[in-house]
Amino acid sequence: MTVLVGRRESFNAAHQLCNPDLSDEENQRLFGKCTNLHGHNYVLEVVVAGDIEQASGYVLDLKSLSDVICRRVIQDVDHRNLNTDVPWLKGRIPTAENLAQAFWERLRPELPDGLLRSVRLWETDKNWAEVGDQA
Repeated sequence: MTVLVGRRESFNAAHQLCNPDLSDEENQRLFGKCTNLHGHNYVLEVVVAGDIEQASGYVLDLKSLSDVICRRVIQDVDHRNLNTDVPWLKGRIPTAENLAQAFWERLRPELPDGLLRSVRLWETDKNWAEVGDQA
């Protein structure tokens, strides 16, 4: 039986949506008011899935998952400008979709093979993006 468990972490960051290959007018049309520098109180949810280990009763110790999330993502993005302050985001438009994908890429190598199931990033109370492996 596969069991899913997850951890939620939060961070605050600023970003500006703009494609440098487009004109100011095209960016305005595409991204609207989000072309202006603004911030969000993001919530990052990471779900792992696997068998329960007999010795611990865990799929994965959620404290260790929290440590990985904080070390690989939160410490780099919290209270930062995502357009300019995070080297591993360089070249990506910091949409929720692109951020969720980048966070997946940062977390996957740090977790046992096949354990990472999904990374969901809440940008607002109403908007989120999720990257996942449904295998």
